[in-house]
Amino acid sequence: MEKYICVKDLENAALDLLPKATRDYYKSGATEEQTLAENSTAFRRLRIRPKCLVNVERTDLQTRALGNYVSMPVGISPSAMQRMAHPDGELANVKAAEAHGTIYILSTIATSSIEEVAQAAPKATKWFQLYIYNDREVTKSLVARAEKAGFKALVLTVDTPLFGIRRADIRNQFTLPPHLKLANFDGHLSTKIQSTKGGSGLNNYVSGLFDKSLTWDAIKWLKSITSMPIIVKGILRPDDAVKAIEAGCSGILVSNHGARQLDGVPATIEVLPEIVEAVKKYNTEVYLDGGVTTGTDVYKALALGARMVFVGRPALWGLSVGGQAGVQKMLDIFRTELEYTLQIAGTPSISDITRDMVCHESVYCKL
Repeated sequence: MEKYICVKDLENAALDLLPKATRDYYKSGATEEQTLAENSTAFRRLRIRPKCLVNVERTDLQTRALGNYVSMPVGISPSAMQRMAHPDGELANVKAAEAHGTIYILSTIATSSIEEVAQAAPKATKWFQLYIYNDREVTKSLVARAEKAGFKALVLTVDTPLFGIRRADIRNQFTLPPHLKLANFDGHLSTKIQSTKGGSGLNNYVSGLFDKSLTWDAIKWLKSITSMPIIVKGILRPDDAVKAIEAGCSGILVSNHGARQLDGVPATIEVLPEIVEAVKKYNTEVYLDGGVTTGTDVYKALALGARMVFVGRPALWGLSVGGQAGVQKMLDIFRTELEYTLQIAGTPSISDITRDMVCHESVYCKL
């Protein structure tokens, strides 16, 4: 693992290793992939404004999320079907998160079950990403299993009345390989994704399963069946963030689904400040995912108000390259880069990172 010194190294190695359909599934975005590119380039339009002659002999990356201690403000986002990247799949990812003392979010459409993940890393802080199915009994069962298995929160994805148009998956007629299944389900729901009907097996899977009639009342229903706090994932508007809190949510995950839903929406880092401002009076934690590939990206998101960030594709690249060791290497890279950034920027702890540490490039382009 020593030869990998940045996340881009892991990505390049993973893309060389993975079969085409899997590679395209993991790396692609919706339609023209404009937002996929913007998720990363928007970070590069932000400038860090370092302070000098600050005592940075001791740096502290620790923070808390929903009261849970985390060793650094970088967790692992939910990504579907991780055993396509490595035989250990989700189990390797959650073990890496446990080893680093950070948060792992398990996808509903995972290739390892809720119970398998809980058993693999009993000490990890685990959150469960949830879709609400037309059959509410399916959803109730998933929630009850996650709560029983010790998951600490639900991460309700709210940007998917259906999955977006991902051209690579259609061209590849993407399906889950036949030796794998969606492990949180039995019978038809575990294997339906292996039927393409001439298109994407994933889009075929959700057809008729996801509830397109959902409104904010769904939050009240969820709160009636669980005591776990609810985080909403997929928020890109301040007014939606406020509606989520008023409905009873405990956290906001600013996300555009890895740019895989609707092309042309903003990069997540672009909308983060206005969402943080909108919910400030509620004292609600705001998180971010999308486009984060370096420690300086993490720093910029923290300066703009995120409590922590979550990374999806970087975890998949590490997983593809080396299983648990590869994911741990990915987290090591983020930790090292973030430590360096804190020290050179003159902010020895996470709490020292304030809004004035970052500005848009336009501030310096007025000549």
